[in-house]
Amino acid sequence: MKRLVIILSLMLLIACSSAHDNDEKEHKDVSSETPTIDNIHTDKDIKIIENETLEKITNEYITSEGYRVIEYEDGYTTTFSPEGVLAIVKTPQSVDFTKYDYNLEELPQEEGTEFFHDLRSRDLTRIDLSNELDYLLTADFDDDTKWPSSVPKEYDIEKIKEYGMDPGLGIRKLHEKGITGQGVGIAIIDQSILVNHVEYKDSIKLYEEIHINSDSAAMHGPAVVSIAVGKSVGVAPEADLYYIAETHGVYMEDGFDWDLYWIAKSIDRIIEINEALPVDKKIRVISISLGIDNPERKNLELVKEAINRASNEGIYTISVGNSLMGTGRKPLADPNDLSSYTKGHFWRDFDNYRIKRNILVPMDSRYVASPTGNDKYVFYYSGGMSWVVPYTAGLYALCSQVNPNITPSEFNSAIYNTATKVHLDDTNDEYNILNPEGLINKIKGK
Repeated sequence: MKRLVIILSLMLLIACSSAHDNDEKEHKDVSSETPTIDNIHTDKDIKIIENETLEKITNEYITSEGYRVIEYEDGYTTTFSPEGVLAIVKTPQSVDFTKYDYNLEELPQEEGTEFFHDLRSRDLTRIDLSNELDYLLTADFDDDTKWPSSVPKEYDIEKIKEYGMDPGLGIRKLHEKGITGQGVGIAIIDQSILVNHVEYKDSIKLYEEIHINSDSAAMHGPAVVSIAVGKSVGVAPEADLYYIAETHGVYMEDGFDWDLYWIAKSIDRIIEINEALPVDKKIRVISISLGIDNPERKNLELVKEAINRASNEGIYTISVGNSLMGTGRKPLADPNDLSSYTKGHFWRDFDNYRIKRNILVPMDSRYVASPTGNDKYVFYYSGGMSWVVPYTAGLYALCSQVNPNITPSEFNSAIYNTATKVHLDDTNDEYNILNPEGLINKIKGK
């Protein structure tokens, strides 16, 4: 089983594949709970790009629930809602990492992770942690981690969780004023999720799958959803979520074969869904935690064309890049205190010239929805750019709520004009950190 966090450059995301759970979950049909809309698609024409080379269909059928299922030669499957309905077409299973041999005699020292450590779902009860504070302060853990009685008193796990859930920078003060993203649609394209997770189950309006080959939730999807729209973690906790689970390529014997064709197809599916939504419930932003502008990835031009089509429909697509960068934060530092922020974990040793021109967004030390259960969470010491994208998408939803006429260019200009200058270390270097309250005030004044 691969459980990796790969952070290779300023513009790459974390990627992690997840194990399958043997527990069977009851399938949830929510079509009766969601509004009926007209002309989402017809059986003859999905209005999304076709590619004879990639899309080699071996089987196509309609299930008893009315879902349209397309099976491909490579073993992957696409599942759409019934015609005229927004539906959750599948309930992916949770994963159980505790079934692996994680009963440890000593703390793991994993190659390549000397600055952060994976304690998720591990049994630490046989280990003396009394002198391991420095190690623990750079560790990932989840609700299934078993702790010994020797945890240092300075390592306040509950406080770490509390701070990790808070989006920080005064976002919750905006929520108290009713600025929650209510009525605004956010679309996310990412890995499979637990559709019934308590963090976001009340926000999800649609869950479909494009080119998927797993029945289990993955690590990545639940995290990005909770950062965008989670009721406790999210920037826009009352926004409407439209989710496309997608796999951009296939796993080969010699590694992952990246192909952005399926991202393009997912964007076009979102456009199609949006066309049928009421005027006051439109999707305003798409969150894609992937570095798209990589010339080595296949079908890059198809994605750019799809993004342009979305833009023409008033939908802003945010991906890794977009002149954004993530900040670090020590686990026990208050996320609403500007002095708590540091250089992001993965870029702290990089040349800072370009980063000084970017807008910094909270990234590290987040406690987010876990794929291990509908009421379980996980703490990630190092977030990666994947966490920055849904945060910014949630912020765009807040701006769209207070000013429905906001455009991406106005949003980006306002972010720069309202950013706060900060020092992230003991040098004189200045960085631009997001100022949510100032941004909202600027947008409301337009």
